[in-house]
Amino acid sequence: GLVSMTSRTGSRLMGGGGGGIKVAAFTFSSSSSSSSIRRTNLSTFSSTLSSSSLQRCSGRSVPKLQNNRLWMSSSVDASSTELTEEQKTELQDKIKAKGDEIRAMKDSGANKATVQPYVNELLALKAQLDPSSATNKKEKNKNNNKTNKNKQQKGYDNNDDDEGESDFITARAVDYSKWYNDLIRVAGLAETSPVRGCMVIKPWGMSIWDSVRNDLDRRIQEHGAENAYFPLLIPKSFLSKEAEHVDGFAKECAVVTHHRLTTSPDGTELIADPEAELEDPLIIRPTSETMIWYMFRKWINSYRDLPLKVNQWANVMRWELRTRPFLRTSEFLWQEGHTAHATSGEALEEARAMMQNYADLCEDMLAMPVVRGCKSPSERFAGAEETFTIEALMQNGWALQSGTSHFLGQSFGQAFDVTFQNKEGKQQDVWGTSWGVSTRLLGALIMTHSDDAGLVLPPKIAPIQVVIVPIPPKKNDEEGKKAMNEALDKLTAELKAAGLKVKVDDRDFVRNGAKYFEWERKGVPLRIELGPRDLKKGICIFKYRAGEGSTEKSSVDLEGAADTAVSGLDSMQAGLYAAATARLESSINLDATYEEMKEALEGDEATEFPGKGLYLVPWKCDADNENKIKEECKATIRCYPIKENEAGMYEGKKCFFSGDDATHMALFGRAF
Repeated sequence: GLVSMTSRTGSRLMGGGGGGIKVAAFTFSSSSSSSSIRRTNLSTFSSTLSSSSLQRCSGRSVPKLQNNRLWMSSSVDASSTELTEEQKTELQDKIKAKGDEIRAMKDSGANKATVQPYVNELLALKAQLDPSSATNKKEKNKNNNKTNKNKQQKGYDNNDDDEGESDFITARAVDYSKWYNDLIRVAGLAETSPVRGCMVIKPWGMSIWDSVRNDLDRRIQEHGAENAYFPLLIPKSFLSKEAEHVDGFAKECAVVTHHRLTTSPDGTELIADPEAELEDPLIIRPTSETMIWYMFRKWINSYRDLPLKVNQWANVMRWELRTRPFLRTSEFLWQEGHTAHATSGEALEEARAMMQNYADLCEDMLAMPVVRGCKSPSERFAGAEETFTIEALMQNGWALQSGTSHFLGQSFGQAFDVTFQNKEGKQQDVWGTSWGVSTRLLGALIMTHSDDAGLVLPPKIAPIQVVIVPIPPKKNDEEGKKAMNEALDKLTAELKAAGLKVKVDDRDFVRNGAKYFEWERKGVPLRIELGPRDLKKGICIFKYRAGEGSTEKSSVDLEGAADTAVSGLDSMQAGLYAAATARLESSINLDATYEEMKEALEGDEATEFPGKGLYLVPWKCDADNENKIKEECKATIRCYPIKENEAGMYEGKKCFFSGDDATHMALFGRAF
């Protein structure tokens, strides 16, 4: 219970162990200008009070006191201002050690029930250091309960919200799919939206996509394409002009049928106005070939207008029943390039060149090795004569199509009557290509490098490459503050001058340990710590997120720290690429029989880690047999790898499924 005294001395009663009640006493003093409260140390003071007298004071029933004695002592939640510097340091060390212990347990796959007692111990330590943290936690839980109750009353499913409160990451070895979803949540990349199948990309996730977009946009423009923008809505009649194209996307289209809403006859809801039905329904673009080729017809007349290359950054809609953040959502962001050419050779070379541009982006920026290849006829883009692809390997052994480039032949040119007058004055049909990558690349990035502690970002793609966490001097140390600010300004300027993206995290309302934890989970490649003691020694502390030497902190001279950071980040980038390349090479199985592949893959699920990998096998191109394999063990042909097929690796070999002469080397595997 709580007893408030109105006399010059007040006491606060708090529930204690062993049937006793702890009392913290205060002495109040006042003056005309201010009031102060001095907490009295009652560690050696005791007093005897009767239960009845306590009841009269508090108006509440108080549990019977053991031996009718109330032991009064200083509370464990005493204000942190009472702690000595040594006590604070000791508590902070205990908090850090306990936090490290909890993270290690989570990394090993321990469940919540196992971890919870340790979390309780951590919270108790934090409460000793800062009593307000316990109060704030209770208030937060109280508010969360109210929010969840309101959502349940409104019919919302609050499972996502409950999950969103947790900072727990499931270990990859426990459930790889859950690990992926947990990581996206705790790293602040994206979350679900009220629209089924659509996600909200949060600022940190969007900043990574911006890094991808900026680098790729430079490559596209150097390739000769210009940016443009085309309508989101496409007339349904446009899609029907290219038969294969409409068949490929018909089941994924979202259709706009009315242009106005109205109130229902009973006035209870909004409905589509029956009088506002569109004569030609509109499709929310699943891709823009039809709209762009309609415009190409207006823009192309002569061979002098060719080649014509345009690119747009946009969102598209492809209705999905089963979705995964970044990998497969109904709405996603992408770029789509479209080109028109005078000859087949030019168009084919364009498609291959863009495949190479995508591969360079993945390998140079994302440190993600890819297999360059061609799709089998049944896996080609709808309406294309050839589809070039880059396939990446995720840590669970599954493949992920990471970018495609299509040689369209003359199909779209003929469908939209796009012709040009050649040098001899004859009218000819144009040849076309289209190519694109999407936010799916972020899913590939996550699953290529990240670990059980959180996101791992290659330095070249990281929105923040270096985060500096200063440890401030004591409050009254003005000279120390000045020296610290000068050192921070100098270090930040030198890092930026070296071409690095830097952030100084000087938030005074967040403890340093929490900052370290946050930036580690967000995948920032390098953390630099700088405190008063470091400054006196002329050093700073480096901690890399991944790669060689990342398990320990290292002392680095402030003079030359920027050069050391550049060198270290370059090594980290190279190390991530080398590790991913080694994983890819070791995960491609050669000379396997079909029965061996079937046995390995038919039970290989996305939740497993590390998984069974991919299979490079001799193959006779046959769509029926391809479908049989897909039905039997869920494996698909990811591509016909260009390197192995151009080298004639399949020659003289028999198809591993049919036993006929092989026509290709095919890369089979499970895929996202």
